[in-house]
Amino acid sequence: MTKVSLQSTFKSSPDQIWQLIGQFNALPDWHPAVQSSKLEDNGRLRRLNLMGGGEIIERLEIIDEKDRLYRYSIVSGPLPVANYTATLRVRDDGHGNALVDWSSEFEPAGVAEVDAIKSVQSVYQAGFDSLKKMFGI
Repeated sequence: MTKVSLQSTFKSSPDQIWQLIGQFNALPDWHPAVQSSKLEDNGRLRRLNLMGGGEIIERLEIIDEKDRLYRYSIVSGPLPVANYTATLRVRDDGHGNALVDWSSEFEPAGVAEVDAIKSVQSVYQAGFDSLKKMFGI
């Protein structure tokens, strides 16, 4: 399994960041690649419509409000990955700031491992860049 993990710290409380990104249907509110999100299957599936076209369907595997994390898997989509499972977590950095960790495990699909890693990292970084504009670093 290939692993990717990116972290970023924000000058905001973990609870403030979690309030925005901890909602499984909130990606359009903070990620620039996501135009809209629609929940299905009693909130366990989200259908993401991407800017410029394309769709990703993801399944919520677990959500833990106390630990400010959720884990999800990709059911289908354009990313060059298979058996993809990711965790989005918000923690305190020890100074009252939010530390966001976005990590995943997957198998590359149809491309070299390095290219699959770059694709996933670019998705995470675009989300972090957007959060930096919203909350500062």
